[in-house]
Amino acid sequence: MRSKIAGERSASPAWHGPPAGAGGTPVDVLAAEPVGAGAAEDHGSAVVLGTVFRRHHLELVRMALFIVGDQATAEDVVQDAFTAVHRRFDRLRDPREPLPYIRASVINGCRGVLRRRAIARRFGGDYEPPIWSAESAALLGEDRREVFLALRSLPRRQREALVLRYYLDLSEAEIAEVMGVSRGTVKSTTSRALAALAKKLGEES
Repeated sequence: MRSKIAGERSASPAWHGPPAGAGGTPVDVLAAEPVGAGAAEDHGSAVVLGTVFRRHHLELVRMALFIVGDQATAEDVVQDAFTAVHRRFDRLRDPREPLPYIRASVINGCRGVLRRRAIARRFGGDYEPPIWSAESAALLGEDRREVFLALRSLPRRQREALVLRYYLDLSEAEIAEVMGVSRGTVKSTTSRALAALAKKLGEES
């Protein structure tokens, strides 16, 4: 079970990402020409975030895909996360290591997407993401379909905990920071999620 998931592989108050999700602002905004006294600082943040983007963009999109269910939305969420962190770069607790903040921002963006879908369903709309487009299948890998479909049936928090633990291989402390919960909550949520996922996969086998 665990190996299936794991196979994917300042003075100011610290900021952990925006409250909502996908939009579509181009990632090129990270390199937008800054104007005024903050030009040097903006350039520095763009360089740091550009490096993170090149190294971690694909894994962040895959992480978001596990949660929201379609590649286009996942890419929008990740794009928005980089843009939001860039705008608040001077408020990060450790600007030299922005990846944890970007992960938190991606999670928050995914939550916003799921909230909007839930609201739409209440008013008669029903969104079924095109998870098995050729692009999405290639992005996740053909052998991940069974796990992905089972993950989609879990509650949002359980899904997040499993993706962060077994896809990104984060520690309980890191997951707690990204999700904005206690380590105890991470532990109990992960345990319940593994039990539910094992049951789901057992039923489908």
